[in-house]
Amino acid sequence: MKWKPNRAVVGDVVLALVVGCVGAWSGLVEPGGHEPPLSPAAWANGAAQLVAGLALVARRRAPAAVVTLCVVLCAFAATLAGPFAAYAVGRHGRGRARDWNPVIVLALLFARPWTLRLPPVEIVFNTLTTSLLVLAPALLGMWLAYRRRLIQALADRAERAERERELMAEQARSEERARLAGEMHDVITHRVSLMVLRAGALRTIAHDEVVREAAEELRQVGCQALEELRDLVGVLRSEETFGSARTAEPVVLDLSALVEESRAAGIEIDLTVVGVPHPAPPVVARTAYRVVQEALTNVHKHAPGAAVTVRVGHTGDLIRLAVRNGPAGGPAGITLGEGGTGLSGLRQRVELVHGSLHAGPADDGGFEVEASLPIPPAVSTTRAVSTTRAVPTTRAVPTASAAPGSADAPVTHGVPIPPVVSAACDVLGAPVGPAGEAVPQGRRGPR
Repeated sequence: MKWKPNRAVVGDVVLALVVGCVGAWSGLVEPGGHEPPLSPAAWANGAAQLVAGLALVARRRAPAAVVTLCVVLCAFAATLAGPFAAYAVGRHGRGRARDWNPVIVLALLFARPWTLRLPPVEIVFNTLTTSLLVLAPALLGMWLAYRRRLIQALADRAERAERERELMAEQARSEERARLAGEMHDVITHRVSLMVLRAGALRTIAHDEVVREAAEELRQVGCQALEELRDLVGVLRSEETFGSARTAEPVVLDLSALVEESRAAGIEIDLTVVGVPHPAPPVVARTAYRVVQEALTNVHKHAPGAAVTVRVGHTGDLIRLAVRNGPAGGPAGITLGEGGTGLSGLRQRVELVHGSLHAGPADDGGFEVEASLPIPPAVSTTRAVSTTRAVPTTRAVPTASAAPGSADAPVTHGVPIPPVVSAACDVLGAPVGPAGEAVPQGRRGPR
């Protein structure tokens, strides 16, 4: 590893060498007073100047100690390092009052008013002006330190304000998602459930076989719509609201049916599964299914006849999806502009489960969609999963072929319930049991 020197340390070393050498030279050549150059007193003065200058190396870590050393060495002569040490106290000191005592003493030692043979007024004036050589750098350092702390405080305040804005925005988004989920659950789901119940009733009472088949098809589509609506409601709810859905019975991602449907539509698909599929929360598994479904839908619309590769990777705590298609026979029109609303909505759905999505043109002129969906650790450690809960298969519901009064149809006080009612109640999570009796708590579906 290559060592990179700190600029502050290098600057302190250079400053200490320059001040120490210049001070030592001036002390030897011009010792002051009546001492000749290179005399013993001059050598003592030069040594004091050199030691005081070299002590500036520690001016950032121990400014009070450096200025105290300068005070002691000023017994020989006013050291050149004194103003730099005073600046370090104001700039890097802790702001304690006792740290300023050596600075005041150093300023008096620089002025040396007791050695002056002048009128009192001139002694005071010379003392004040000479003391400024020490006090001015100290005050300048104190002002710069205050300015630095003020800027840091403003930066911290701005950062806190930004975090608060982000939290408020996230809270607003969570509340809006919860409101939309409530509206979907209370209004749309209710309307679709009525459609399912009426379609089932029509299937039961109709005599025309064509009407019965149409009603049955409508009922099955409505049941699937209810299942998807409930999944969307779970995605829209916040972590606190649908946290129980994350801890619900895990499911295993199954794309075989979706791939077979696309192959039946004339698309050549190569499906590759890497790793052992692990159970995932229903919301995560269904989101992965929707990613592949949306990608294949875009291939149907924008690149008919193109070869498609679907790659699914399982790493225990992550599901990686990659859907790539080659160029279409005609001009490709896949963009993320006006025609990319499906992918934009899909990206938001992936982000709701803390995943990431990338969609864009491929190098060969085709298109690629890649997604990574994390699996919570508590779920990724689960290994035992029933295959009947594999995604994307819908709930197993009784068909309308169960005759009233048969063993397959639940009854209340001897009155048979149409199978479609049982199916709709099972999808909606509503309790079904003997009339006039309390339904066991374990049979109540999620609200």
